[in-house]
Amino acid sequence: MKNTNVTSGKTSFDDLIERATSPEAVQLLKARGYQHLVLQVGRSSIFPDSDSCHKLTLEAFKFKDSTAENVKCADLVISHAGAGSCLESLGAGKPLLVVIDDKLMDNHQLELAKQLHQDSHLLYFTARSVQPKHFANFLDKALGVQ
Repeated sequence: MKNTNVTSGKTSFDDLIERATSPEAVQLLKARGYQHLVLQVGRSSIFPDSDSCHKLTLEAFKFKDSTAENVKCADLVISHAGAGSCLESLGAGKPLLVVIDDKLMDNHQLELAKQLHQDSHLLYFTARSVQPKHFANFLDKALGVQ
């Protein structure tokens, strides 16, 4: 069973949760063989139930002491650009798509994502730019399809 792990970090990142559970994203993941979606929502006001991702098995939670096991079991990680989340995923050798929260005032996450992208470690985009067709392209690149 192919797993996708989505993490929003410890803050609220509703845009990431909304996009990761959108019908388009769910259909896209399912079409690429993913069957399980693990969603760490942090302080998001959105807490999807299993019906919101009817084509995928959904496991959603706010926080855990450690997400290392989720990352270890993931075939793909979609994450906010927090240093801890990025380094944990890259250290586990997982394909990583980073979504930048462009609503942050001092966007240090963008700087980190740009540098890790320049070093060929990940692909990134901003939450506002995530349209289903763009998400498909980034997903294919992350998985080596393109």
